[in-house]
Amino acid sequence: MALAGAALMAASSLAQAQASWPSAKPIRFVVPFAAGSATDQVARAFGQKVAESLGATVVVENKPGANGMLGAAEVAKAAPDGYTLLIGTNSTNAALKSLVKSLPYDQDTAFAPVAYLGQVPLIVAVNNDVPVRNLKELVDLAKGKPPGHITFASASTSQLVSSEMLASMAGIKMTNIPFKSGPDAMTNLIGGQVMMFTADFAVTVPQVRAGKIRGLAVTSAKRSAAVPDLPTVNEALGMKDYELIAYFAAFAPAGTPSDLITRLNAAFNAGAAARDVQERFANIGFITEPGPPSALAERTKVETAKWAKVIREAKIEIQ
Repeated sequence: MALAGAALMAASSLAQAQASWPSAKPIRFVVPFAAGSATDQVARAFGQKVAESLGATVVVENKPGANGMLGAAEVAKAAPDGYTLLIGTNSTNAALKSLVKSLPYDQDTAFAPVAYLGQVPLIVAVNNDVPVRNLKELVDLAKGKPPGHITFASASTSQLVSSEMLASMAGIKMTNIPFKSGPDAMTNLIGGQVMMFTADFAVTVPQVRAGKIRGLAVTSAKRSAAVPDLPTVNEALGMKDYELIAYFAAFAPAGTPSDLITRLNAAFNAGAAARDVQERFANIGFITEPGPPSALAERTKVETAKWAKVIREAKIEIQ
């Protein structure tokens, strides 16, 4: 009887929480990367739209560390009440499963998919003092030097895997220098502490346009309208199978009530369809794709398998 009473009280509390949602307290968007990163910029833009759509308060909290793992782990153990969401990426919800031996959360069961936000390609860029004008010259330089001579920065799995995948397919060996955040890695690229950095447009395009670094290629299968003069990696090296895209999506802790997921999905989709959001991110190659939670669930399965294959073929060491 005591157990039954406790269960009834818990159910009643949950029902009351759902009835008052989302006015009881702010909705937290946990961003598992640093302020200023592409994920952070996307989270803040969508946070404003979700707040407007739901009549709620949305706060963005940056919890960087371990390629997004720390922030994702915090959301995985949060209460499934609709007030804590992960603004996840291919790092947290696809790649880390194949890069880390023991994740502090089960990627397949810890999260409820909410909404796919969009995707961006990356740019392969080098410090201005590196004596190359294009990607082929960089590969030739690497082949003419001892293995590992070319150093590259990384602060996320996209940045790590894109570079290791490039090295594997081009038949060269490079040395990874890890950093805590994309902006930190960019600072070190500009300063010459590393030679190469492959990162999303939000981090690279402003510096390429300012002449502080040299863009060599984009990681997408087709050229980007944001930087139409840059060839794809495939074009630059005469390959056909290189492609790596970074994406963003919202996830809630597993067990979050389906009606709250539905309302959140509609709010995120409204943000993705908003012209000002699309125009704001057009210069970083951001492409929005509104859809139901089921579409994100299917995409997560496909992307997890894709990243596992890429990581395996690039022979990236599991940590």
